[in-house]
Amino acid sequence: MFSDADFAHMQRALALAARGLYTTTPNPRVGCVLVKHGLAIGEGFTQPAGQDHAEVQALKDARRRGNDPHGATAYVTLEPCSHFGRTPPCAHSLIEARVARVIAAMEDPNPQVSGRGLTMLRDAGIDVRCGLLAHEAQELNIGFVSRMTRKRPWVRMKIAASLDGRTALPSGESQWITGPAARADGHTWRARACAILTGVGTVREDNPHLTVRAIETPRQPLRVLIDSRLDAPLDAHIFEGAPPLVFCAGLDGDNAARAEALAERGVEVVALENAHGKVDLAGMLKELGRRGINELHVEAGHKLNGSLLREGCVDELLVYLAPSLLGADSAGMFALAAPATLDARTQLAFRSVERVGDDLRVLARIVPAEPVSPAPAPTPSSF
Repeated sequence: MFSDADFAHMQRALALAARGLYTTTPNPRVGCVLVKHGLAIGEGFTQPAGQDHAEVQALKDARRRGNDPHGATAYVTLEPCSHFGRTPPCAHSLIEARVARVIAAMEDPNPQVSGRGLTMLRDAGIDVRCGLLAHEAQELNIGFVSRMTRKRPWVRMKIAASLDGRTALPSGESQWITGPAARADGHTWRARACAILTGVGTVREDNPHLTVRAIETPRQPLRVLIDSRLDAPLDAHIFEGAPPLVFCAGLDGDNAARAEALAERGVEVVALENAHGKVDLAGMLKELGRRGINELHVEAGHKLNGSLLREGCVDELLVYLAPSLLGADSAGMFALAAPATLDARTQLAFRSVERVGDDLRVLARIVPAEPVSPAPAPTPSSF
């Protein structure tokens, strides 16, 4: 169905899409290549929200080079949009340009599009094909897909630990377990996220800035703090610069006064309480999804890590393992109770294991639990 040339042009489109890794949120990362007579005549990738999408960028690039897109093939990593948002529909732009063929890597999971863009192109007489390098395209936009299909961001939990799985000494000292290369690599993952989440315990113990510093980035992710009783000190680094978003468990009693003090500093406080008087973590993810957060990067302590895992709020683990041992009395990665059986353990699927400086970087995904099949209906008694 697809030729070697098709694969090569789509790989180029994916490389272009990756240029928007840090900038397109809340929109997906999309690349487009226009090809005519076997040669690329225009390229583009989605710009920051409100600006040109990849297809429009590629059409402008072609015309800027003096090339006519009429009769060209458009290779695009995501189905061209069919609706008016902040920008006009890209499907209309391709139709008006009179391209002959569109090859899309995957359908858009956005319910406002979801096949409509491809149908619009076909109805205009354009040869449309879909599915080329779909897996690669989905991986690039895993957070966008999550938000569109599950109404919540893709949650990636980052942990730095010793080889025996310890994240801090009994005294709380944890800087630095891993080396500079691993720490810089961790900032690249921060940069691609839409938001970075931590808990009040980490703010008290480590006082992190939770900003991207080790690499150049055109934007800083939103910082999100879980603080049930609004106990974080107002002089904490997390309150410097752009204000974070804070989730608490309620706005009664002392929390009301603390929330007012935060509001005076421009900090938005959202109350989401569960049955245990803590922050409703699943509800928090839904709220972040509503706000356009595609990828959520977690850097927290073992208690919040354990709670997020226990409540099914984690999709992926990003673990840096240092070649050292800290001992059994040191803090672990997660506060999790032991399962009753091995079959009940949390299953992971390794995505990659790579060396970063002197440390190892392990990327692993949570394997969803198998749904329990319903018991067969009892056979009616014959008497």
